[in-house]
Amino acid sequence: MKAAVVTDFGKPLEIQDLTVPVPGSGEVLVRMEASGICHTDIHAAHGDWPVKPRPPFIPGHEGVGLVQSAGPGVSQDLIGKRVAIPWLGKSCGNCRYCVSGWATLCPQQQNTGYSVDGCYAEYAIGHVSGIVEVPEGVPPFDAVPLTCAGVTTYKAIKVARVQPAERVAVFGVGGLGHLALQYARLVGGLVAAVDLEPDKLGLAHRLGADQIVNARTHDPVEELKSAGGVDVAVVLAAAPKAFEQAYRSLNPGGRLVLVAMPADDAALSVPIFETTVGGISVIGSIVGTRQDLAEVFALHAAGRTQVIAESRRLEQVNEAFDEVLGGRAEARLVIEF
Repeated sequence: MKAAVVTDFGKPLEIQDLTVPVPGSGEVLVRMEASGICHTDIHAAHGDWPVKPRPPFIPGHEGVGLVQSAGPGVSQDLIGKRVAIPWLGKSCGNCRYCVSGWATLCPQQQNTGYSVDGCYAEYAIGHVSGIVEVPEGVPPFDAVPLTCAGVTTYKAIKVARVQPAERVAVFGVGGLGHLALQYARLVGGLVAAVDLEPDKLGLAHRLGADQIVNARTHDPVEELKSAGGVDVAVVLAAAPKAFEQAYRSLNPGGRLVLVAMPADDAALSVPIFETTVGGISVIGSIVGTRQDLAEVFALHAAGRTQVIAESRRLEQVNEAFDEVLGGRAEARLVIEF
């Protein structure tokens, strides 16, 4: 099979011919139809974060395809089903986080395309405790961005407890932001879209944003405050400055939801007095569970969300990384096999 492989941090990925893997106990072999390109894959390939993957490895955690074979202990009924292989590849199933619906916090979790090989390949292994069936009405091309960008932003809106008519600011309108905007609107939020790129702000306008803020030409804090301030700020832009601006735009009782993760483990300085007196919450939100992803798929199958994405070939993976880093991708890029 052909696969895009990280051979060393910071080097271009190599397209290699590898042996098709064999599913082990509790695993299935999936013939990939499509795989999304997420900024996390770029962080993985560059070794940006404190906990690093070990080259060589295959990145990719937005994989969708058809189950070809099942390993020991797996029902043969799964063969032929279309499934998604998400970031949370496997969790222990027994710790207090797993049993309480927070498997994404499991200390023994394995992450697709990071701690185990991922989906930038014609075939990939998925564990039955991690895969999610893709329902009829959700084509692979749409299912791929929903498998990470969708479930991540859906979870962020959930943990923010957005109430109808609350003002929600989405900092960073791209692969994740265009979906966060839609989920915030679905629960009744009045949404402001903040970005540096006019094309992405145009996309936010088409998707129904109530306020558009160009952070390159205007101070987003002033713009948001003049329109009534922000009750929830969801930060999807990896620039540390965006986190500071998001915090300063909050009203009393506001919630700052941290989703993007800048390189080098950047720190956020929060004023203690203002945070305490203002009743402000700072919330970290990392992807979502299998149940969250099932809900994301159900909403899309019902026609409640749109996925904005462009197709690429596996051989274009390095060029695609450059597009994402340069802000030239309108939303999501999807490798189609």
